[in-house]
Amino acid sequence: MFQFSKRYYIFLIVFLGMLSAFGPFVTDMYLPTLPSMADIFHTTVSQVQMGLATSMLGLAVGQIFFGPLSDKYGRRPVLVASMILFSASTVASIFSPTIEFFNFCRFLQGLGGSGGLVLSRSVATDCCSGRELAKMLAIIGAINGIAPVTAPVIGGLVSEAVGWKGIFWILFGIGVVILAMCMVFRESLSADVRYKGTVASLIRKFPEIFRLKYYVIYTVMYMFACGVLFSYISSASFIVQNYFGYSELQFALIFGVNALGIGIGSGLSLKFRQMKNASLFGAAGILVSVLSQVLSYIFIPSFWPYEIFTFTMLVGVGFIFTSATTLAMDEGRKAIGTASAVFGAVGFLSGSIVSPLVGLGNIMSTTLILLGICGIVAFIFAYISYSRK
Repeated sequence: MFQFSKRYYIFLIVFLGMLSAFGPFVTDMYLPTLPSMADIFHTTVSQVQMGLATSMLGLAVGQIFFGPLSDKYGRRPVLVASMILFSASTVASIFSPTIEFFNFCRFLQGLGGSGGLVLSRSVATDCCSGRELAKMLAIIGAINGIAPVTAPVIGGLVSEAVGWKGIFWILFGIGVVILAMCMVFRESLSADVRYKGTVASLIRKFPEIFRLKYYVIYTVMYMFACGVLFSYISSASFIVQNYFGYSELQFALIFGVNALGIGIGSGLSLKFRQMKNASLFGAAGILVSVLSQVLSYIFIPSFWPYEIFTFTMLVGVGFIFTSATTLAMDEGRKAIGTASAVFGAVGFLSGSIVSPLVGLGNIMSTTLILLGICGIVAFIFAYISYSRK
């Protein structure tokens, strides 16, 4: 494993935290504007939600390409290429003439942002292992927990001041800052351990990854925990603003407070001696919270029960995010770029599936159904992980 100076270690933590925060910033920052964008583009709520779904699809698909490519060409050049794509597509989205063009730009934006996500895990695994890897991922997870807090708050303030385009100019600025930080970042994958085969032969690595039984178990568990998170994300602005009657800025603050739950869960997961125990605890917390939400919706249909149980649910998601990531990355260490790519891709793939579904029928009822399904499956795979000898 690598040895760093204290200064570079701090830089690396901040850098990887910013890379991993791309997902929340791409998906969350413009959430307060979703209800109003239907009027801006003269379209339906479903079409507006497709922008969220296409960005998640881009975040999923891009990781499948950028992860293996970084195994062959190194982390830094792949990261630079992904950040250029992210910045260019962000500018293009600002000048979108139609909702269809905007949604396509959102796909490209997610595609570019995916490089940061997949490489944040790959670089961390290059540099650390075991308990040290868990600590680094937990620190990154805590930083990542700040992103959902700040993104919608900034988005709410900016949208009220200058409209949704201001949000995307800020995203462009973030991409430029990351590009500048790439000049300081030291390549973490030395040339002698990179994949020596052809680009086409990289595809053969995927079957190898899927033959790792427990890697698949941890990845599926993470996938359905992401299903819980994205069901909440894609429905929250409509539930809080339209169902409970709060403003864009109030929603942004509420969403930010809830996002702290992910960071809290991520940090508390380190209190467990074994990561598989943290996974089971988090999955159980999700199930109890979702069941409590269902009961409160039936008997006490008010904001505060919804808010309390949403927060505890996201704490459970934070437990699974850190523990499942640590366990899966350790299992797939022999092809870490590919392992990280598949792991991250399935998370956002689940997001691209559940996001349009929450808009079907009564949004509160549909969301609770999706949360229940994803929570149950996540618990089943957490229990399988816990039962491993």
